[in-house]
Amino acid sequence: MTPHDPTPLSDDALRWQLRALRQDTPPSRDLWPDLAARLAATPQQAVAPPRRRMAPFALAASVLLAVTVTWQLQKAPEGDALIQREAAALTRDYTGALAQLDTQVQTVPEIAPALHALDESAAQIRHAIATEPNAHFLLNQLRRTYARRLALTQRAAMT
Repeated sequence: MTPHDPTPLSDDALRWQLRALRQDTPPSRDLWPDLAARLAATPQQAVAPPRRRMAPFALAASVLLAVTVTWQLQKAPEGDALIQREAAALTRDYTGALAQLDTQVQTVPEIAPALHALDESAAQIRHAIATEPNAHFLLNQLRRTYARRLALTQRAAMT
């Protein structure tokens, strides 16, 4: 077949022609001594330690674990006190986690209004729990609000 030949080859014929073109050629001499000498002459650079991008996630996981264990191990007090005690424990754990994250993160001005709004929402939910201690949905709302606040703070930590 020539470059100007208009008849196409079948796929099998083309594969056989391509295989016939391949020729393995061993090097004319042993290349390893030259490579070893060049590697030895190259100055070695210290490897930078990996960035601690997992620290916020590990912190959030530990807070979640602490909240879950605290919640599961508590003896069930009567009615109203249970929700208030859970909310207090949740708030303590959240405050500790947030204090630890805030030492690692500088607040990004673009997200400051959102952080303030989430903090205000959490304060309102805590006030509502104090006035309506039987409202289980408020405790779930407080958990979601704290989770959003921590997630937003973690995103700021990654930037």
